[in-house]
Amino acid sequence: MSLRIGLSLGLVLVSLVTSAQSSLTSCRAELVGDTLRLGNAFIERLYLFNQGQLRTVAVIDKARNKRWNLNSQHPDFSFPNTMVSASVQGSFTHKNVAATATTPAYVQAEVLTPLGDLWLKRVFRIYPDCPAIACDYYLKGHLPFAEQRGEANAYDLRNIESQAAQQAGQAQAAFMDRLTLPSLHVQAKAVEFFDATDQNNTLVQEYPRLAYRQEVRLRGNLLFFQEVGQPTGWFFLKEAPVSGVQLAYPGFDFTLKTNEVKVAGLGIAPQDLRPDIWVRGYSVVLGLSDGTETGALLALRSYQRQLRQSPADEMILLNTWGDRGQDKNINESFVREELKRAARLGITHFQLDDGWQQGKSANSAFQGGSFTNIWQKPDYWRPDPAKFPNGFTSLRQDAEKAGISLSTWFNPSIDSSFKYWDKDASVLIDQYRTYGIHMWKIDGVRIADKQAELNFRKMLDTVMQVTQGKALFNLDVTAGRRFGYHYFYEYGNLFLENRYTDWANYYPHYTLRNLWMLSRYVPPQRLQIEFLNKWRNTDKYPKDDPYSPGRYSFDYLFAVTMPGQPLAWMEARNLPEEAFTLSELISVYRKHSRDWHRGAIFPVGDTPTGTSWTGFQSLPDSPNVGYVLVFRENHPQSQGVFSLMKLRPGRYSFTLLAGEGKSFRTQVGTEAKVAFQLPTPRSFGWYRYEKMP
Repeated sequence: MSLRIGLSLGLVLVSLVTSAQSSLTSCRAELVGDTLRLGNAFIERLYLFNQGQLRTVAVIDKARNKRWNLNSQHPDFSFPNTMVSASVQGSFTHKNVAATATTPAYVQAEVLTPLGDLWLKRVFRIYPDCPAIACDYYLKGHLPFAEQRGEANAYDLRNIESQAAQQAGQAQAAFMDRLTLPSLHVQAKAVEFFDATDQNNTLVQEYPRLAYRQEVRLRGNLLFFQEVGQPTGWFFLKEAPVSGVQLAYPGFDFTLKTNEVKVAGLGIAPQDLRPDIWVRGYSVVLGLSDGTETGALLALRSYQRQLRQSPADEMILLNTWGDRGQDKNINESFVREELKRAARLGITHFQLDDGWQQGKSANSAFQGGSFTNIWQKPDYWRPDPAKFPNGFTSLRQDAEKAGISLSTWFNPSIDSSFKYWDKDASVLIDQYRTYGIHMWKIDGVRIADKQAELNFRKMLDTVMQVTQGKALFNLDVTAGRRFGYHYFYEYGNLFLENRYTDWANYYPHYTLRNLWMLSRYVPPQRLQIEFLNKWRNTDKYPKDDPYSPGRYSFDYLFAVTMPGQPLAWMEARNLPEEAFTLSELISVYRKHSRDWHRGAIFPVGDTPTGTSWTGFQSLPDSPNVGYVLVFRENHPQSQGVFSLMKLRPGRYSFTLLAGEGKSFRTQVGTEAKVAFQLPTPRSFGWYRYEKMP
């Protein structure tokens, strides 16, 4: 019997590998003469190889049979104070990279470029079903230290009456990529993101621009651009932390002018370089779309889906820190009772936050806690024997009986740029081997320099390797210099924000607004979104406040989190009995959540303000089915009309899965408008729609 099972599993694995390898046949990475071709069935980019000094000569949109011949006079990559090595040749290699537990197979192309005493390595990633090509950048060698030159301000420049005057306003920085635009008339939009959500409550800012003969500098991780009036579009994604915390940051991420766009800021300073070790910088992705906003967002989401694909990322997680008990309450009996209540609600994961360990952190409710010199205390990261005399063994058994996975909070040692990364990794590996824990909330991170970033990545990579890709890191982005939304993507999900009724800074429409704004550009499935105990601290809010949590149903608060990964940010013991009726909604949610999250989820309706009609739409691979989650905030009208995405004309059925409202059928025209009815303010409706024959 076991032999048969083993053979069956082996055949399945062989089938998966064969399927992945065959799908790579559409990918192309070849050097013929002095022309390098990289691409797949959707996009192709042609370079003049030029001894490794790559220069883009053409980009082809294969989906729309469009080719742009680009007349670039400069290499795509440039670093101040470097020179071309005439006597040393660049090189090109390529290979297939097999699929893993969380990532699909892809073709990897590597180009080495000599730049005097500096070497550049570009590692391209070409996925078969994606209209984008990614490139990771590495440097090694030596660069002379150069005085940091401030960029000229437009108001300090003289009239542009000569070529020299025009060039005076151009930025001098490390440029990872550049394109010579094929048209004089280009419109662009940069998108800047903000984390450190303890301080920020508006997390997305857009900057529309038209290309002009004088260069304009833009901040952001994303730049969308297209020829005016043309049915094609481009985007650059800079895979890096948010602009405000990037390393070796020149003050901007993109430059735009007539006929040229560039990506700036490699994340490596001269002092970061090593003569014999490759130092990883940031990455750049070039993608193509049909030129519509929906097309651009779908093209971006197509790329983002390649970075991490894991059913194990689905969760409804309970973390008790949200009731501000800190580490005062946590112990074995407390957790055991919380697990029972969590099971009643339908929770899938329970996270032991700060306080499970022997060491006291700087966030402890007790005096004497610290995050420094952790490894001078060898038992710091062992379960506190006074609180957990059995370690986590008995709790693991209780959790497994309840169908709940255990997770712990962890704060890596920040001493000397994460010098003790290997010891930090050993803590997590020991928990995995001893208790089967494979998910950790990673907090307290401060990426102050390149060495800190490299060491922190080593810690994550080591744990990923030992767990064979089962590790899931819940990366906290609430404070400090951390990762943002487009960097360290492959390691797990994001703990987005700390909000507390104790401080009266938890408002459901704030949470909804942040999720809604981010979900246009960041898959919300990657964001952990909080809902709190609305019955606590009602006295902390003004009695006449129409937006206080107590004004909403508990189901509504949970529904706000459903586009993301729901986070029960509370102690379940503090909930009144009526709160446990939420289990009915959670049961429905769990039945549909995989299909709901398998689609590309985008915002629809108006921006949440507390008084809007707003919501989300999930677009699966099939164009004839999908999901819509609509919210009637404190809006006076009982009907909201939404323009939905990718909805073909025809007759549709909308089946109510949860919330208020009713199932209905409607005729959808070319504008894809659908009217939803919700009878009361502060209500929601979750629907599955299907095109009728």
